[in-house]
Amino acid sequence: MLDPEKWASLFETALARLIDWTTDPAFYVQIGAILSAVFLAYLLAGQIRKRVPGFHSEPGEGRFQRVLAILFSLRDLLFPLLAVTMLAIAVEACLAMVQSAWLVRLAQSVGVIAVLYTAITRLISHPLVRAACLWIGIPIATLRVFEWLDETISFLDGVALEAGNVRISLYLLFKAAVAGAILFWLGRISSTAGQKAIRAQQALDVPTRELFAKLFQTILFVFLFIMLLQVLGLDLTALTVFGGALGVGLGFGLQQIASNFISGMILLLERSVSVGDYIELDDGKAGILKELNMRSSTLETFDGKEINVPNETFITSRFINWTRDDPRQRYEVEFSVAYDTDLHSVPPAVEAAVLKHPRVLTEPEQPDCELRGFGDSGVNFAVEFWVDGLDDGPNKFSSDVLFLVWDALKEAGVTIPFPQREVRILGDEPQAVAPQIKRPRRVKSQES
Repeated sequence: MLDPEKWASLFETALARLIDWTTDPAFYVQIGAILSAVFLAYLLAGQIRKRVPGFHSEPGEGRFQRVLAILFSLRDLLFPLLAVTMLAIAVEACLAMVQSAWLVRLAQSVGVIAVLYTAITRLISHPLVRAACLWIGIPIATLRVFEWLDETISFLDGVALEAGNVRISLYLLFKAAVAGAILFWLGRISSTAGQKAIRAQQALDVPTRELFAKLFQTILFVFLFIMLLQVLGLDLTALTVFGGALGVGLGFGLQQIASNFISGMILLLERSVSVGDYIELDDGKAGILKELNMRSSTLETFDGKEINVPNETFITSRFINWTRDDPRQRYEVEFSVAYDTDLHSVPPAVEAAVLKHPRVLTEPEQPDCELRGFGDSGVNFAVEFWVDGLDDGPNKFSSDVLFLVWDALKEAGVTIPFPQREVRILGDEPQAVAPQIKRPRRVKSQES
């Protein structure tokens, strides 16, 4: 419950102090010093911007363009920096004249915060880093300059949850969140740069580069986790208990994640799939293996979609690797010719036409045209051919070969049949006609 007497006492104390300030000449001296310092800083900043070339105009083409660009980006810091400097001089002047400078020190602290805010908003372009500096760095700097940081830390550390030898406070959680975010952000940048450098080593084959890249990523994040424990001041011997709990968790709740992680390592070691292979899954989905991550892999289809496949799928399910050892593939296209065609002349003409395609191979087999059967409307043929690549995406081998077959048959005068049907249109039913009965003809008898 609120105590009216307590609040009245606080109000009277604050009012009495305010009256003391307004009646003290030193208070007005400090206000004048603050206004003079700020005004002088404003004048000096304006003169520097006008007279120094790097501050009043954007840099153009030149030898020191980079240096001039950095100097021009600092032009907004001139006024707050000069204000802080002038306020520092004002502090010494007030101490010499009236032996009091608490109000000037307060203004100087606000100036320091303004310098930090301006530097963050003008110089830091990364949105995540800028947000962290604004929402974490500025509050900590504010508490520091006003000398409230120690009291705030003591308060946060006092709000804690204790269970046996384990003590978790708000300050520990806050420090863990900040340190963890910074460490793992740096770890992500280092992981990306390290994996890029490993994958650039052309002396190693692709599976080996992927294996070393994933091992580097795993070791890096384990190291960062240990560093986080050291920053938080936790005893590493507690990892024995944590390791046992983690093992139980992996055995039950994290079984699928652990299975996918181990499956990824197996895939990298045995090299059954590699980045760049064309994979067709058991359910018919197919694509080029774009990434082989710790938990899952990414298949990129030719129509721009990405399929996220758990690594366990490649261990426990069937799949087709079209390009693991040999990128060459065999395809076939079907066509028909009319029954009045000289069938023996069709295969040589079609095979010669298919060989004209620049991507059709003669090894391991040359194009082969086969008679497949006799259909309702024509004779069915198929031509088989080998190509280097997949008949999808940028490569349309079947379409090109069909065009070649069409041109070859047209040049040879061979007709491609199409189904023909006879259609009869029935009119009205004929009317019933009574049958005519033939009467027997009478024959006259002659008497002899």
